[in-house]
Amino acid sequence: MIKLNKKFVFTLLAGSLVFAAPLQAQNKEKPYYPKGFRIGFGLNGGLSTNSDYDGSVGVDARLQYDVSQKTSFTLTSGYAHLFNNEEGDLGLIPVKAGFKHFMNKNIYAMGELGAGFGTHKGMGNTFIWAPSIGFANSYIDISLRYERYNDYNTDQLGVRIAYGFSLKNYNKNKK
Repeated sequence: MIKLNKKFVFTLLAGSLVFAAPLQAQNKEKPYYPKGFRIGFGLNGGLSTNSDYDGSVGVDARLQYDVSQKTSFTLTSGYAHLFNNEEGDLGLIPVKAGFKHFMNKNIYAMGELGAGFGTHKGMGNTFIWAPSIGFANSYIDISLRYERYNDYNTDQLGVRIAYGFSLKNYNKNKK
């Protein structure tokens, strides 16, 4: 039977740790997260905070390009119907570009800027800006936003509930 002395065993273990540590670090890659597109379809509504209109309801589609796991660019368009019992209702087609930043896995902050195109004769166009906070997972996106239509004297707090899905290719083998 071979007798190993303590110095030899300690040297062998220490040496194996020194050589194994870099190999261990190389195996801990960041999880694969492909850049790519998502699309979502939402229902939204808002209540006036101080404006000529009482509230709104609408539908939208949002195209989102994920730059990383935490940041995305967005493009949103749809239809919004503004209610006013005294002067009559108005229709609006908003087109907004935005930036979305995830503060953790599911909670995000987003800012959007864009234009609203009136659907009724003589309405004209308006500048829109809308900061929001929300919750999103793989399929559901719920957000609360403040939205301002400058030329229509309309401010509102709105809620958007959407269903979305990824258009990304999750294949790690890139050519």
